Amino acid sequence: MPENMTRLPCSLVALLAAASMFAAEAKKPDATDAEQFPPQPPIRALPPADTLKTFRVPDGYKMEVMLAEPDIKEPVVAVFDGDGRMFVAEMRTYMQDIDATDELKPKSRVSLHWSSKGDGKFDKHTVFADHLLLPRMILPLGPGELLINETDTQDIYLWRDTNGDGVADEKKLWYAGGPRGGNMEHQQSGLIWAQDNWLYMAVNAWRIRWTPGTNVLKESTAGNGGQWGLNQDDHGKPWFVNAGGERGPLNFQTHIAYGAFNIKNQFPPDYMEVWPLVGLADVQGGPNRFRPEDKTLNHFTATCGAEVFRGDRLPADLRGDLLFSEPVGRLIRRTKIEVKDGLTYLRNPHEKSEFIRSTDANFRVVNMNTAPDGTLYLVDMYRGIIQEGNWTKEGSYLRKAIKQYSLDQNIAHGRIWRLTHKDFTPGPQPKMNDEKSAQLVAHLEHPNGWWRDTAKKLLVLRQDKSVAPALQAMARTSQNYLARSHALWTLEGLGALDATFAREKMKDVHPQVRIAAIRACETLYKAGDKSLEKDLVKLVKDKDANIALQALLTAKLLNFPDVKTLIQKTALGTNAPIGLREISMQMLAPPRNWGKEFTATEKKLLEKGDGIFKELCFACHNPDGKGAPVDGKAGITLAPPLAGSRTVTGHKDGIILVLLKGLAGPVSGKIYEAQMVPMESNDDEWIAAIASYARNSFGNKASTVTP
Repeated sequence: MPENMTRLPCSLVALLAAASMFAAEAKKPDATDAEQFPPQPPIRALPPADTLKTFRVPDGYKMEVMLAEPDIKEPVVAVFDGDGRMFVAEMRTYMQDIDATDELKPKSRVSLHWSSKGDGKFDKHTVFADHLLLPRMILPLGPGELLINETDTQDIYLWRDTNGDGVADEKKLWYAGGPRGGNMEHQQSGLIWAQDNWLYMAVNAWRIRWTPGTNVLKESTAGNGGQWGLNQDDHGKPWFVNAGGERGPLNFQTHIAYGAFNIKNQFPPDYMEVWPLVGLADVQGGPNRFRPEDKTLNHFTATCGAEVFRGDRLPADLRGDLLFSEPVGRLIRRTKIEVKDGLTYLRNPHEKSEFIRSTDANFRVVNMNTAPDGTLYLVDMYRGIIQEGNWTKEGSYLRKAIKQYSLDQNIAHGRIWRLTHKDFTPGPQPKMNDEKSAQLVAHLEHPNGWWRDTAKKLLVLRQDKSVAPALQAMARTSQNYLARSHALWTLEGLGALDATFAREKMKDVHPQVRIAAIRACETLYKAGDKSLEKDLVKLVKDKDANIALQALLTAKLLNFPDVKTLIQKTALGTNAPIGLREISMQMLAPPRNWGKEFTATEKKLLEKGDGIFKELCFACHNPDGKGAPVDGKAGITLAPPLAGSRTVTGHKDGIILVLLKGLAGPVSGKIYEAQMVPMESNDDEWIAAIASYARNSFGNKASTVTP
């Protein structure tokens, strides 16, 4: 809203700004829209066999359909249990029309699919859990067990099939997280059981951990900036991608447990540019987001569903590459990851092109998986509209573009695709659920990362310590360094790792095993073994920059005595590798210290607001509150600056109204590409916390807002 209006009561200012915006829309002559959005022949859904003809993939690769409607509709997540059965979360009420009518009715489900013949063809189908509210996260545990999280809550329930018929008949609360509000695109997703035996998710700045008892542990992490989907690489680092801030991969310099670090030039200047085949200009943000000559998307805007490919049945040069979807562009981006001097760099190996593209406008991949058979599975919602209803409202640019091609008519479809290659045959179906623990240990040497991860998870859930000697032997003698790392982490998850063995593995010949040993020591240190401090401090001087950095990160996480001095010496050390110095400098950033002028209650509120900002708001407003820069457009930001904003620091009604009802249209005469959506579904304390934080950060100084 224009700053010269702020002498009016802020509630009136907001109403006037909104009225001005809608009046401006109303004054636009119909001819303008008719010229800009001339009616076009409707784009219809294609049968899977016809969509297969639309794919453009590198030589040797081929797409296959594994599941499609009517067996699944609106799929958003697919995961596999120990026997290779596939659970699919289906958001069956998502955007069933352009106004999102009845979207929040509990009519969604999780379905279960498997091959009765073991030939990789899913010929058996059941509804595992029904009448759900837009399920967001699913994670298999033991046989017949699945964790499910739904929209508008942080609660996670354990659903169990006790009689083996493929339908859950028992449900109990597994983690009590409480209600969650806000736009559904800004809520948690991507639950994974990571290599370190913690469970991570996108959006939330915390992790949880299963324990042999009844408690689920919880620890804070840095804000990850992720949005939809999550995965890990061979070394257990989670990879997040951001859509709302149009950033793609972010916060990948270290494991998120140690901080959200980014560096300059971590990818080339043109990395965020995309190369679709479909040119419909159906993108939130309007003309700034597509090429005028062919109306193809020009930049990341909806990146999601990241997966570091870790399978063994596709070419070796794909293994370890980061893949993620850009569903607005109908494409899959492939990224090469290079670690040099302790820093990580990304690049697109397909110059002015993409790994997978389609000319089918309904191709909307939202998640990917390294599958048990060693190939890559892609979860395709296959629909006309991919954006949520906040971005398709009456009068919006996007709504007109959607109507132009009748894209809103394409609903209730869904496909699971498999990427294969002519030089490989998909691997066999696993049968881990009924295998003995010793057999599971052997799978830790499997070349497919899915097998290693799943075997370790099942071993930890069984808590069968009889395999500890076999795990120690593998950690010592296996020729596969990944098996040695997995064996080490399995010991940690079983509570069978001691300091003596951890110290032994800190001297392993492979640096990644040594790093795993350093990280596994954190559990022992927290349990009371402070003797490990000396070992870890010594490793800060290791010649390998990655090992030295991990030792320093662990020292900071565990808050070793005088750790600040240790970081300062590292940051200022002229002989230290550039990565160690760069991350050390960022680690020295002092924690926010709320002054004496705030009460204990206010400090608690401000700390909560800090967490909310780092989870959600930073993507558009930037960590410094000055607005996230738009790539390639000097001086243009995604969202208005919070720093110095009179709307933020003036009468409390200003920021409260913006948070509750959102804000569209010009702000101080400028148009911003990111839309502020209503946050009124959050509770009063949430609104008060983020409002108070914004009013007292980025150089702002104002009174706090109470619930």
